[in-house]
Amino acid sequence: MSTTPTRVVPASQDTGAAKRDPRKAAMSGWIGSALEYYDFALYSLAATLIFPAIFFPSENPTVGIIASLATYAVGYVSRPVGAVVLGAYGDRHGRKKVLVFAMLLMGFATFAVGLLPTYGQVGILAPALLVILRLVQGFAVAGELGGASAMIVEHSPDARRGFFASFSLQGTQVGSILATAVLLPLAAILPADQFGTWGWRIPFLLSAVVILAGYFIRRRVQEPPAYVAQSGTVESVRRFPLVDLLRTRPGVLVRCILMTFTNVIGMATLIFGVSYATQKGYGNGFSSSEFLWVTLVANIAAVVTIPLFGALSDQIGRRTLMAAGGVIGGLLVAGYLWAIEQGSLPLVFVCVVLVQGIFFQMWNATFATFFQEQFPMRIRVTGFAVSQNIGLMIASFFPSIFTAIAPPGSTNIPLTIGLTTLGICIVSAVATLMSPDTKGKSLEDLEARKAAAGA
Repeated sequence: MSTTPTRVVPASQDTGAAKRDPRKAAMSGWIGSALEYYDFALYSLAATLIFPAIFFPSENPTVGIIASLATYAVGYVSRPVGAVVLGAYGDRHGRKKVLVFAMLLMGFATFAVGLLPTYGQVGILAPALLVILRLVQGFAVAGELGGASAMIVEHSPDARRGFFASFSLQGTQVGSILATAVLLPLAAILPADQFGTWGWRIPFLLSAVVILAGYFIRRRVQEPPAYVAQSGTVESVRRFPLVDLLRTRPGVLVRCILMTFTNVIGMATLIFGVSYATQKGYGNGFSSSEFLWVTLVANIAAVVTIPLFGALSDQIGRRTLMAAGGVIGGLLVAGYLWAIEQGSLPLVFVCVVLVQGIFFQMWNATFATFFQEQFPMRIRVTGFAVSQNIGLMIASFFPSIFTAIAPPGSTNIPLTIGLTTLGICIVSAVATLMSPDTKGKSLEDLEARKAAAGA
């Protein structure tokens, strides 16, 4: 009996038309990630600046702030669900299909936020609808980076996978910058009553325009040839990808989740660090507007360094870059928090560029490619999406842990948080170094090795 996998090719699938196009795939990943993270970051800004007064009872401002930030956190709760569902969709039905679907779903949810009635108009229905749309956002964004980086990696020449795949990560930083650049000038220009009534809705409604542009760009990208060749085999459709992942790659899944904990650097600098700098209880005296600029500078530095480190990973290997960047970045977090304690804004800018703009990006620019290389093609999107989003969901609790172990009034806060961050980064680095090296290996070589290992 022949062991050749049986083809089950859909009539609509033109395998002959498929060809590698790394530049178009990278552009699709870049613009899609930028637009989806524009939507995601826009919500996080609005949750702090606008939503407490508009969507929640006004009798107790503190309750409004807590409730608004809770709706922001809800987006992380739905991400693992989105990872499972959209990862399976991308593995079984196509990378392009899941990317187009995720973009349209995210665009719909963000546009709908701009149309929501306020608490004063419909009462409790307003925050209920806001929570539902945030759940949709979290669900949609869970499939974006996994699908985009799989598409780029499978289109790219083996010697430049890291460089091309880094553009989807650069897009996430650009999206965050765009959200800030659109929302905050409106808040500064418009009178407070007009901004609170209709001005804040403009950035949300604008997502409809940019999503349409991204949709047409993504529709023009072909599925990667290797995926097209495999997608019609019985082997590729006989298992549900999550079951396949848990059965054949549990160790890889756990290692990738642990590697994702390197995001603790961003949690320590741009989330806990902002509270440490601006909350009166800590007594460091910085304003929120000053630290908005700190965050912007960190994102701008990342936009510059990400493709550089992506290209460097092709030359020296991804494991070395990820482990070194994570450990050194974790080590320097204490210095960054110390700079905040000194009250020197120029010193804070220097430290945030070093920690967040350079060393963390050594990891961030590289992990998407490395994660994709750890999983076989048939479960590549699922493996990436599930590991990344479970890791991020767990990591989202790190700022709360930091506040618990170093509350206002504590002593030696930079050292306490710095050592905690470094310890987590060392765990991630160990998981990285325990993963197979992919330097100099083609996707075909990696696929053959996985098959030989009993995949």
